[in-house]
Amino acid sequence: MGMEKYESKQQQILKPASRIFPFISRFDMLTPALEGKVDEWSATEDTCSFKVKGFTVGLRIEEKVENKHIKVVGDGGNVPMDFAFWIQLHQVAEGDTRIRLVLHAELNMMMRMMIGKKLQSGLDQAVEGFARAFNQI
Repeated sequence: MGMEKYESKQQQILKPASRIFPFISRFDMLTPALEGKVDEWSATEDTCSFKVKGFTVGLRIEEKVENKHIKVVGDGGNVPMDFAFWIQLHQVAEGDTRIRLVLHAELNMMMRMMIGKKLQSGLDQAVEGFARAFNQI
């Protein structure tokens, strides 16, 4: 078993990082977007939980570096793997910030074969969704 690393494509958001960071650094800021779309969503500033296919997923923000990144880890729930993911922001100009998602997950060979490609495409879809949403605020 080793830690596998999955990295999304980088996406461009035409906003300064300071406009984006407040939204990604607090789970409760996501409530309006996710309530009703995600089963049993509940959130505080640094933790959230929800249900996916009968599994309860708990997440906790472990580290925040303002306008640069947040690190999210599993927090309770019954997720069958050890993981951490980062939302990374890189401001290249005043109105130009690049966003990327990076996932480190402890997967055995079978899990890697089953869900490795899905994790990759999931990250790419998620980062595209972030970019679309933030380009509209």
